[in-house]
Amino acid sequence: MRSASPLATHEHPQDVLGAALGFAKSGAEVALVIVTATEGGAVRTPGALMAVSRRGDFAGYVSGGCIDADVRLNAMEALNSGQLRKLRYGAGSPFLDIRLPCGGAVEILIVPNVTLETIAGMHERLDNRKTMRFAVLAAGDIQLDVAPGEAHLFQTVYYPKLSLRIAGRGADCIALARLASASGLNLHLQLPDEADFEAVRTAGIGRAERLTTPCSLAPVEDDSSTAFVLMFHDAHWEAALLKQALGGSAFFIGAVGSAKTHAKRCESLRAAGMSKRDIQRIRGPVGLVPSMRDASMLAISTLAEIVDAFHTKEAVHV
Repeated sequence: MRSASPLATHEHPQDVLGAALGFAKSGAEVALVIVTATEGGAVRTPGALMAVSRRGDFAGYVSGGCIDADVRLNAMEALNSGQLRKLRYGAGSPFLDIRLPCGGAVEILIVPNVTLETIAGMHERLDNRKTMRFAVLAAGDIQLDVAPGEAHLFQTVYYPKLSLRIAGRGADCIALARLASASGLNLHLQLPDEADFEAVRTAGIGRAERLTTPCSLAPVEDDSSTAFVLMFHDAHWEAALLKQALGGSAFFIGAVGSAKTHAKRCESLRAAGMSKRDIQRIRGPVGLVPSMRDASMLAISTLAEIVDAFHTKEAVHV
């Protein structure tokens, strides 16, 4: 069997559905595999997706590798039969030869022969940064925006994937951009320096925008799944960039610098007329681990804080 990309994990439903859309557009029949329940220390959560084509292409995963191959085989058999399949692995499973090291259990629903139109509709919703509620109905159909109380086999909500907007320069900015890109995040870079701009364009990292003057910032489209990080300390740019971020819907706004630097930044923002409430939204110094002194460790520390805030926010919606 072949994965959609040898280096892609396809963790977010948007990425799995994007790969599934590619399978379907090439003429292959596609099954969607959905984790519907877990017990114990399962790797994935309910709602995790895998897509499998009749040709054996696949994207996504439902475990740490202990059941994925068997799940893919079952998905291909479901494509041949055209019938839904419900599977249970681990405790209470009939598959005595397949053990879960975690000691828990995973329940799987395989929906075969999902139409191209259905896959495209699901992918489009997430690609357009919209929340998607969907259900697998008793007859095996997938329905978006299912009505409360309607009979279904499984129902869940998918939120837009995490996006990161970075305004910055130099090694710190580039390190965070590389890490975010490797993690599959949507990435928007705002760069004042030509060398940085050309470096990320050449490497194909995210969507790069060249900053020219603080008074002519291009509009941005931060939403509630967007984090903004200011990755340089420059009084010439800070007020304009932070004001732009605070005027949007970003769930996270952070800025690099020492505690002393951040205190000076906040004082300057107060002097510029920014409200105390807005200033308190700015996390600084950014980073889950304080006082990182090299670019790669600062990038890991910063992304860790963003991910922690993102999952805390998502947990509130569940």
